[in-house]
Amino acid sequence: MSANEESSQPLRKGLLVSVSGPSGVGKGTVIQRVRDRIPDIAHSVSVTSRERREREIEGVSYFFRTKEEFQRMLANDEILEYDIYLNHYYGTPIAPLIELINAGRDVLFDLTVCGSLALKEKFPEAVTIFLLPPSMSDLRDRLVRRGTECIEVIERRLLEASVEIPKADLFDYAVINDDLERASDRIIAIIEAEKYRYIRQIGIEDRILNG
Repeated sequence: MSANEESSQPLRKGLLVSVSGPSGVGKGTVIQRVRDRIPDIAHSVSVTSRERREREIEGVSYFFRTKEEFQRMLANDEILEYDIYLNHYYGTPIAPLIELINAGRDVLFDLTVCGSLALKEKFPEAVTIFLLPPSMSDLRDRLVRRGTECIEVIERRLLEASVEIPKADLFDYAVINDDLERASDRIIAIIEAEKYRYIRQIGIEDRILNG
């Protein structure tokens, strides 16, 4: 097949991969490690109404907006899915996402549990991964070591985690974050395997037989 013929082949749409889990489980760190190891994968940057934490960067960690600004985005159909967690809005802006997947870029999401389930409902081909802590005591230790919240907020997050964790059976995959490298290895293996599912390569046998 010539270069011109290859360029005329339909472009594979990007793979949608969402990682969810309770607050403090280490989603951000694991996702960043996966991105370091798969430089071509795009990260869907969510928009949130919560305040920016130290070391977080606008447009990289999140798009930070006020509640009023977020609500205007909802009214204008600029949000693909959203959730309210601890009185703050979290959502996925549509425009950059559609641009990425139409360009054939695989996209890695950092979504709330409800956000991943909403994404799966709208895009059944999306791959959902639930990131779990080794234990609840380990999760408590991580939240305390983070040092960004008072004990009352930590307790609220642990209570929310006890409600979220039983929803792991609604996800395609469950990965325990017992070690950064092992967790990122597992997620990368999932991404690579999903690319080769037949549903993502429909017609491959015809291209081979006619090639």
